[in-house]
Amino acid sequence: MRVVIRGHDLPGGSYAGHARIAVGLQVRDEPTDVVPGDATSARWETDIRLVDGDARGPAVHGRRGDRFVYLTWGDVSGDGFEMFRRAKLMLDRVDRGVMAEAEAAGRPLVADVRLTDEKGGPRCARVDPPAVRWSVGEA
Repeated sequence: MRVVIRGHDLPGGSYAGHARIAVGLQVRDEPTDVVPGDATSARWETDIRLVDGDARGPAVHGRRGDRFVYLTWGDVSGDGFEMFRRAKLMLDRVDRGVMAEAEAAGRPLVADVRLTDEKGGPRCARVDPPAVRWSVGEA
């Protein structure tokens, strides 16, 4: 099943001594499709497969029953990506009916995520509603 993550309300280009921040989807140990922190929006796509209701895939982390995908924040002002913060989008908290509908219809599971936290910084830790909204996307 395709998972589409749509980020909005990004926090800006710098944060807490980090001169140039960016965010990417963490696949295995590396950020991918890195987007500047001052972009107007961000979008990532990844595939997961459900095995007995358990999500698996290259961007899926955690143990059975506690699966999630990371959005990784890093400083890109030097050489490469220096990670300083991550947000967890918890797959096991997605309404099972929404996930089943997406899978049965061959449509993507969509997460709309507000990427700025309540203090104005890059969103981190476990992301719960209303900061994330899961739905079935268009085919």
